[in-house]
Amino acid sequence: MSSTEDMSKALKGTTPTFSDMPSTIVRATIVQASTVYNDTPKTIEKAGEFIAQAASDGAQLVLFPEGYIGGYPRGYRFGIAVGVHNEDGGDSFRKYHASAIAVPGPEVDKLAEMARKHKVYLVMGAIEKDGYTLYCTALFFSSEGRFLGKHRKVMPTSLERCIWGCGDGSTIPVYDTPLGKLGAAICWENRMPLFRTALYGKGIELYCAPTADGTKNWQSSMMHIAIEGGCFVLSACQFSVRKDFPDHADYLFTDPSSGMYDGEHQDTIVSQGGSVIISPLGKILAGPNFESEGLITADLDLGDIARAKLYFDVVGHYSRPEIFNLTVNENQKKPVTYVSKSVKAADDAEPQDN
Repeated sequence: MSSTEDMSKALKGTTPTFSDMPSTIVRATIVQASTVYNDTPKTIEKAGEFIAQAASDGAQLVLFPEGYIGGYPRGYRFGIAVGVHNEDGGDSFRKYHASAIAVPGPEVDKLAEMARKHKVYLVMGAIEKDGYTLYCTALFFSSEGRFLGKHRKVMPTSLERCIWGCGDGSTIPVYDTPLGKLGAAICWENRMPLFRTALYGKGIELYCAPTADGTKNWQSSMMHIAIEGGCFVLSACQFSVRKDFPDHADYLFTDPSSGMYDGEHQDTIVSQGGSVIISPLGKILAGPNFESEGLITADLDLGDIARAKLYFDVVGHYSRPEIFNLTVNENQKKPVTYVSKSVKAADDAEPQDN
């Protein structure tokens, strides 16, 4: 028998067939729950209970909704109208600012410890304070309890712009984790084609979409992104009712089912949830849940990413870079830059005797 035949036999004995190839399964859980408004310690305590429950069911990745810590300020008006400001609105913002967290900070340390204790990757929606400016932020933690970093929402929507600052290109991360490449787009950032393309360009596989949009139209957006990006999409939205919010005469709530104002009844649904997990092939794996707080869990077969991208790879074989090209500025933008003079310039030097 020739050496070529020997090699051929050896290869047949060691090379797995397609059906024998292992598939990587990741169990992911979305927490659909309401903030405990004006009480960040209790909000974090509540998060810990849900993380423990998810981990006990085998979750490896846990995602929370937009603004879970600090609260999404649905219905808040902060006394603002064009050309109008009032003292009551300022006091409302003072309380909201007090509920936000510094990053890094003690609350971030607590979340990191929860991730470590329960051995889960954690993506947490939070209101971040940097001085007196607030940002809508997604925080990332490893299962070893390491704070990986953050994404600040680059463009708040509508009146959100009055209370949140805009993120910049320095916090648009995609983390290469043992579970897959992990990143996030917050709420209506998901409607920004160039933002999505920036994430696709970094190879995102686990596309987290913490949101405050519980509409039926949102489901269509999530389905489109899963197919467009060839990635798993996990969208987390709070489920909350009127009694979850502090009493305040200035709040303006609408009933999602009717679109009419209804801020009087304590059980009126204010945020209807709709959290959902969708595969790269466009299959709904779990959810949407429009009925209650709770966990939405699915097993993600990462092999579906390759199956989907056989047909369409938006930044790969289906791109036309000679026609379309995106440039992303990842530099941090600061309003004030200080330049210290550590060495005197020649003009400032002491005169020398000749």
